[in-house]
Amino acid sequence: MLAGLMQDRPLLLPTVIEHAAAWHGDVGIVSREADGGTRRVSYAEAATRARRLASALARLGIRAGDRVGALGWSRHRYVELFYGVGGLGAVLHTANPRLFAAQIADTVNHAGDRLLFVDPDCLEIAEAIRDRLTGVERYVLLTDRAGLPPTHLPDVICYEDLLAGGDADYAWPALDERSAASLCYTSGTTGPPKGVLYSHRASILQAMAVCGGDGFGIGGGDTILPVAPLFHCNGWSSPFTAPMTGAGLVLPGRAVDAASLCALIAAERVTLSFGVPTVWLDLLAHLDRTGGRLDSLRRVGCGGSAPPRALIERLARDHGVELVHAWGMTETTAACTFGRPDADETGAAAVAARISQGRAVFGCAFRVTDDAGRPLPRDGRSVGHIGVRGPWITAGYYRDDSGPAVDADGYLATGDVGTIDARGRMRITDRAKDVIKSGGEWISSIALENLAAGVAGVAEAAVVGVPHPKWQERPLLLLVPAAGAAVDPDAVRRHLAARVAKWWLPDDILVVDDLPRTATGKVLKTALRARYRDRFDAAGGRD
Repeated sequence: MLAGLMQDRPLLLPTVIEHAAAWHGDVGIVSREADGGTRRVSYAEAATRARRLASALARLGIRAGDRVGALGWSRHRYVELFYGVGGLGAVLHTANPRLFAAQIADTVNHAGDRLLFVDPDCLEIAEAIRDRLTGVERYVLLTDRAGLPPTHLPDVICYEDLLAGGDADYAWPALDERSAASLCYTSGTTGPPKGVLYSHRASILQAMAVCGGDGFGIGGGDTILPVAPLFHCNGWSSPFTAPMTGAGLVLPGRAVDAASLCALIAAERVTLSFGVPTVWLDLLAHLDRTGGRLDSLRRVGCGGSAPPRALIERLARDHGVELVHAWGMTETTAACTFGRPDADETGAAAVAARISQGRAVFGCAFRVTDDAGRPLPRDGRSVGHIGVRGPWITAGYYRDDSGPAVDADGYLATGDVGTIDARGRMRITDRAKDVIKSGGEWISSIALENLAAGVAGVAEAAVVGVPHPKWQERPLLLLVPAAGAAVDPDAVRRHLAARVAKWWLPDDILVVDDLPRTATGKVLKTALRARYRDRFDAAGGRD
């Protein structure tokens, strides 16, 4: 082998924040604090604080490979943890405060966290699970001494006191770029949460891909507001993409209601924000009520589920905002496909492209296979199981002995079913666990939901398969009305009947006040299936 004459510099997280400090030092992080005020920390300050944190953790006895937990909301100190903990060579476990208390305790114990950073907003959770935590030695409250609340937690350290004892000139250790940097657990929708262990290399490569023109197109002129919390896929990589490009980073803390988000977008001149479709539906409803505008916002990233057509059209028509649909999962570090129209796609074709999961960015490969694992053609019609592989896709789950996570070709089963068309554009027709199997045929719950959500007065729609005595399963459609609107199920049925095959039509349509959600904001279909499992009795429901 003839080796290239290139410098071999490892891809490590501290290089990102040090780059930001050197070249975008006066840009930085704005975070909404628990008291409603905002705190501003430049990237130059954040880099210094991260070095102090790493030094202080080393003095506490934290070593390379140790796991350190964080239980908190999206604020500037949390961003510092990614760099200070990971840069030391330890692993930041981003615990999810939206899980049930027992699940939080289980993930902290499973991770083997020695130290737990706790946002004062999450103190009640930490105190409730304290006796279940088997390995946590110390607790650090993410506040200054003035904001330190009384607590029953033992061996509590004030975060700002911890930093004060650290070395601002701490030298980052030389690490292998393949070493673990952070640990995120899945949301537990299909079973106990599983740990996905991100490396420095994977985190940086994925962030670079997201920044590109085929991704979110992030640049130095942007100000990013991730509604997706930092404990979920590392806030869709925002702690890395923003400082990497010199974009500003605005963190909402715990207040992610529509009114709070609109105020923050306006005050900080946010240009790019991302979250699940419900966030943008609520935001539009708020703007309708108040007559507000989104003057600075240029793009929103949408993930978690396919955005309704009406949402895409309204954001563009009423506010001049482009919606970019991104697909990813905890196991893929964050997004790795983006739904963007090609130059020759306009009107309805362009909207259809945005509803799709889109094409993979460089570095990720996808394929669709049948039940026997045979690859299916890219014809946009052949529906099968979607697999993905790439340098930021998990190869296995942390401390899991259930067997390999990837197949012989290195593809991870995503749990989604769908198609890939001739343009290389992926369309997910359902989660494998959500697809409705009726009389030997598949019905796409996602397709029905998107159509139903396009009916005037419908804020949100969910379709689940319910056991049926004759057809195995039949679809049940649940509708949440928009604020102040009335929804007529028969009108929705007529709307669907004009657009889908008769046998796809839901056997029943119910209007409900709200839908149960997972810890990451997705509709919890397992709960809906359990709730309505006896909806279609022996009579078989509708013809």
